[in-house]
Amino acid sequence: MSRQCAHGRASRPEGLNARIRRFERALRRKDKALREARALVALSRKARGLAVGGRGRLHSPEDRSRVHELLQQAMAEGARQSAACHLLGVSPRTVQRWRKPALARDGRPEVTRVPTNRIDAKERRFILSVLHSARSQGLSPWQIVPRLADANIYLASESTLYRLLRAQRSTPRPLVRRPVDSRAASAPNQLWSWDITYLRGPERGTFLYLYLVMDVFSRRIMGWRIHTEESSERAAALIREVCARNMVDARKLLLRTDNGRPMRGVTMAKTLRRLGIIPSFSRPGVSNDNAFVESLFRTLKSRPDFPNERFPSPQGARAWMGRFVAWYNREHLHSRLGYVTPDDRYFGRDAEVLARRARLYERARSRRPGRWSRAPRRWEPARFPQVPVKTSPSLVEPRACHLDAWRPRGWARSPPLRTGPPSRGRQLT
Repeated sequence: MSRQCAHGRASRPEGLNARIRRFERALRRKDKALREARALVALSRKARGLAVGGRGRLHSPEDRSRVHELLQQAMAEGARQSAACHLLGVSPRTVQRWRKPALARDGRPEVTRVPTNRIDAKERRFILSVLHSARSQGLSPWQIVPRLADANIYLASESTLYRLLRAQRSTPRPLVRRPVDSRAASAPNQLWSWDITYLRGPERGTFLYLYLVMDVFSRRIMGWRIHTEESSERAAALIREVCARNMVDARKLLLRTDNGRPMRGVTMAKTLRRLGIIPSFSRPGVSNDNAFVESLFRTLKSRPDFPNERFPSPQGARAWMGRFVAWYNREHLHSRLGYVTPDDRYFGRDAEVLARRARLYERARSRRPGRWSRAPRRWEPARFPQVPVKTSPSLVEPRACHLDAWRPRGWARSPPLRTGPPSRGRQLT
């Protein structure tokens, strides 16, 4: 009994020491985990804005040195390398490789690889000469490649042709400004402009055609007609009528218009030649060459009383147009004319109107000069309008040529891909 009690008294201190040591180990682990968590929180704050990680990603030497710095600080504060690397998004093996002096820099930017299917300089010059040849003008590579294939010629794919053209355009070329002939209208009846616009007819899908002639110098409407069809004969009759009614010397007149079908019609050309009028057409691809009459059409269709839906009849359209012409010529203060009416400008009354306004402003300034911090408004006549002139448009007829014309000089002809006589459709137009 005494021995059992002695054994019990001796065993209790050993169990208490073991538990104390176990508690101390757990406390050290918790303290270590707490220090690691604190170090990782600090690392996450310091690593803001640092984008690293990702397979195959290119990292600059600055980013690599920054990663080394942050890892050393985090490990000194109690964080494990694996946990810190996981937080930064980079593997420990990558960090170990970056520590080697030979791998401190990424060698990929210094490597120049030449594709095995690269086109050499000689072949590139030859392809560009074909693309810039006379037969390729106005054609895209999607049109050139099948035409070359029909001629038994293969140069490259469409994407390669586009890439070569883009590389050539990247080199700056000197800007060549082509001189444009222009004519200034310094008096009435020197330069007229005319065009045709659509008016919605009485029924859905039907239109009325407004033929309108204006004097560019004064912006005055010289004549107009509304018809149910668009024809060169109607236009020629309008020009003859306007010249006769206004008693204009047609031999001193330049008529500006676009390249529409009625403007280039045979009847219209004969009429202008008989009257002695010089025609001037818009340049190809330039949509604002006939801007004066187009601006007038915008003013016409922006009027408050312009029908929102459609005109009830041709007679109703003519009645409305008559009221508009009277308002436009006599009452409309044109902004490009110094805010005088087209009639005042046409008949030479604009200088008197502007001088009267200038005297009014001078009197107002003399009565109360404190209200004028600057000089009064300058009421001056408008400048002479200028338009580009193209009196002899070139009408180039498309010429037929055989597909052998695609072959540059010195190109050996390949054996034909098909036998038999060539078909009639094997010509390029």
